Amino acid sequence: MSGSRIGLISLAALAMLGSGGCSYFPVNGPSSADVEAGKSETVPYQLVKLTPETIDILAAHEPKGLAGAFTDQRPPSKIVFGIGDVVSITVFEAAAGGLFIPLEAGVRPGNYVTLPDQIVDNNGYISFPYAGLIKAAGRDNVQVQNDIVDKIKNRAIEPQLLVTLSQQRTSLISVVGAVNTPLRFAVPMTGAQDRVLDAITRAGGISGPGYASWVMLERGGRRATVPFENLVMNAENNIYILPGDRIYVYQEQQKFIAFGATGGNTAGVAQNEIPFDAWRLNLAEAVAKAGGLGDLQADPGAVFLYRQEPRDVAQLLGADMMRFGGPLVPVIFQIDFRDPGGYFLATRLQMRNDDIIFVANAHSYEGSKILTYVSLMMSAISNTSTAVVAIPTANAAVHYHTLPGAVVTATP
Repeated sequence: MSGSRIGLISLAALAMLGSGGCSYFPVNGPSSADVEAGKSETVPYQLVKLTPETIDILAAHEPKGLAGAFTDQRPPSKIVFGIGDVVSITVFEAAAGGLFIPLEAGVRPGNYVTLPDQIVDNNGYISFPYAGLIKAAGRDNVQVQNDIVDKIKNRAIEPQLLVTLSQQRTSLISVVGAVNTPLRFAVPMTGAQDRVLDAITRAGGISGPGYASWVMLERGGRRATVPFENLVMNAENNIYILPGDRIYVYQEQQKFIAFGATGGNTAGVAQNEIPFDAWRLNLAEAVAKAGGLGDLQADPGAVFLYRQEPRDVAQLLGADMMRFGGPLVPVIFQIDFRDPGGYFLATRLQMRNDDIIFVANAHSYEGSKILTYVSLMMSAISNTSTAVVAIPTANAAVHYHTLPGAVVTATP
C-alpha cells in the first residue's frame, strides 16, 4: 500500500477523532471546560471561585452542631417531681403535743416525724395526713412544702416540712453507644447543671479515639450530631443537658473522596475514599493525603471541591437561587494551584465529612491520548500493508513460481 494511501487513512482517523471529541477516549471525570461551563443535564450546580471573601463567608457559616440545633442556651431550670418519683417527707413541730409530735416526745431526739415514702401517682399527687391530696408532679420540693404547711398550719404547732426526693425515676438522661459504661441516670434536683461532656463522663467516657467519635443528642423529637472533639474544642457546642435527653455516641471516621488526576492515581486507581484521621482537615491537607497533584496528568488550575451548602450560604456565595429547590444547593468550588497564593487559601478552607475532591486532567494530557491513539493506528495500518504485499510473494514461493521482479529460491 502506497504512502499516500496510508496518509489518507491517517487523515480519516484524525477526522473521526475530531468529530467524536474527547468522549471517544476513556477519562476519569469531566474536563475542566465542562465543569467551568456551569451546566449539567442531571443536577444543576453553582460554580464558585475560591477567594479570600468566599472563605470568610464559609468560615462565618460553619455548621453550628448542637448549639445551632438547640438554641436555648439557658441553664436548666430547677428539677421538679414527676409521676413515679418516690418522695420522702419529714414533719417538724415547734413543741410536743401538736398534731404530729405526741407529749411523750420529750424523750425523743427531736420534735419531728418521718412519714413513709410515697410514689407520685399517675395523676401527679401524693397524700399527706390532715392535708389530703397534694399536687407534686411538675412542682419542686419548696412548692410542695409550702402547700402542705398552708393546709396544716392551723392544726399543727408552727409546722415545718422537709420534702426530699428519695428515688428519682423521672428527669433521666440516657447515654448509650460507644461509651465505656452505658447508663441512665437522674438529673440531680439540686441543679448540678451538667453538660453533654459531663454526661459522657458519667458513662465512663468514649471507648474509641476522639477524632473518630460522633455524639448525637436527641431532645424533644429533634436530633443533632457533632464530632466528639468539636465538643472538647468548641465550648459553644457543649450545651446543658435536660431531663429526657438521649445521648448516642458512635464511631465513624470522617472521610472525603478524591477523584481524577491526583498523585495517588497509580495502577489505574483514580479514586480513593480517604479518612480524615483527625477531627479537622483543611483542603491543602486533604489534597496531600490524596497524593497531591499528578505531575504528568493534573491541571493545577482545575482543582474542584464538590459540596452541598445551605440555601442562605449559597446565596451569599452568588448562586442564582431561582435555579435551585430544596434546603441544600450543590456547589463546586474551584481553586487555582497555579497561583502561588492558592495554597494559602487551601489551608483556610475546612473540609467536611463526605466532601469530594476532583482534579481535572491537563489539556495536553488529553492531547497525548489522541497522539498515542493515532500512532497505534498508523502502526496497525503499516503492519497490515506489509502483510498484504507479502501474501502474493509467499503464495508463489509455495508453488515454485517467480513473480515479476521477485527472486524466489526453492529447495526441493
